[in-house]
Amino acid sequence: MTATAAEIGFRPDDPAFIADPYPVYAELRERAPVLYDEATDHYLISRYEDVSALLRDRRFGRTYLHVATHAEMGRPEPPAWHDPFWDLINAGILDMEPPDHTRVRRLVSKAFTPRYVEGLRPRVQAIMDGLVDRVAGAGEFDLLAELAEPLPVTVIADMLGIPEEDRHRLRPWSADICKMYELNPSLEMQRDAVRASIEFADYLRALLAERRRRPGEDLISQLAQVLDEGERLSESELVGTCVLLLNAGHEATVNATGIAWWTLFRNPDALRRLREDRSLLPTAVDELLRYDTPAPMFERWVLEGFELHGVEIPRGAELGLLFASANRDPAAFDRPDELDLSREPNPHLTFGAGIHFCLGAPLGRQELQVSFGTILERLPGLELAEEPRWKPGYVLRGLAELRVRA
Repeated sequence: MTATAAEIGFRPDDPAFIADPYPVYAELRERAPVLYDEATDHYLISRYEDVSALLRDRRFGRTYLHVATHAEMGRPEPPAWHDPFWDLINAGILDMEPPDHTRVRRLVSKAFTPRYVEGLRPRVQAIMDGLVDRVAGAGEFDLLAELAEPLPVTVIADMLGIPEEDRHRLRPWSADICKMYELNPSLEMQRDAVRASIEFADYLRALLAERRRRPGEDLISQLAQVLDEGERLSESELVGTCVLLLNAGHEATVNATGIAWWTLFRNPDALRRLREDRSLLPTAVDELLRYDTPAPMFERWVLEGFELHGVEIPRGAELGLLFASANRDPAAFDRPDELDLSREPNPHLTFGAGIHFCLGAPLGRQELQVSFGTILERLPGLELAEEPRWKPGYVLRGLAELRVRA
């Protein structure tokens, strides 16, 4: 008889599991590559081949509301007071399915082009230089609060044209909205997410109205003007896109930065190699994202029942696709538990796959490369001051702080 997920050690509310889930993932891949977890109501999928294939299979969706009601899928209706959160989230491409996803992603991509992202690099570098200026010679500081958090939020604020006097509101809004993504958010977390959704959406609608009257060079103005075959983004879709850019750019990039530095401090030979050869940065960033993944699980709804490894999974079930486990699967990666900063190829799943592959991946990679390159060059003696604490969340996994000495 197969052990339960908890018996194997999958306990996403356990700080010890959050800090080091990889031995448990290895056991899941070996013993139970498909396993129903009663505590979270997910079918856990842990092998690379399966996770990669399911991400590309249109029988599984980020939502099911394009094909069925909650009742038809055997799921309860969310409470009505959650509506402001879901109205905001469902208007972003992360939680859309075709045909809406196809249309909205195409429209957003016409403004958020690779050329546009590459054109941001000098500004990203200038922001990072300014942040390092503030901590150079400061002795001990929290790398997350002083460097990792301000960079992506400032970049997104610049992109969207958020006035300087309002930017202090962005990080709290993002953090509160993302509380709803945890597996079992408390009532207080749910209320925080709904309140922040209302406040942020109202703010962006007012800003959008102003930019329609007086367009600028910012991304909001560009998105408002994008036209493709007579189609434009609706106001809700534009607001949802802006919120998604902030939430993904903030939470994922901050957590990736903290975890990656913690990884390097625990692998001094790799850190020394990167300090000596910064041409490794592009492959190093991808390897750090693979080695310890900041978003370890993404969910998909089962739109048609199917069987995987002898396990029948019914329509209406929810899959927990374990990206972090897939990224350490020896069937896909040679020596997966070793940190190899020059690893190529590196087909990790940290940015997803299929139609929902992260639209912001080029910007995230750029920010991480600029951030690491600047710190390595300007703070060459950076060292760990104390072992970090992990935040309690599992779905958005990251460090609470990272105390370092320059």
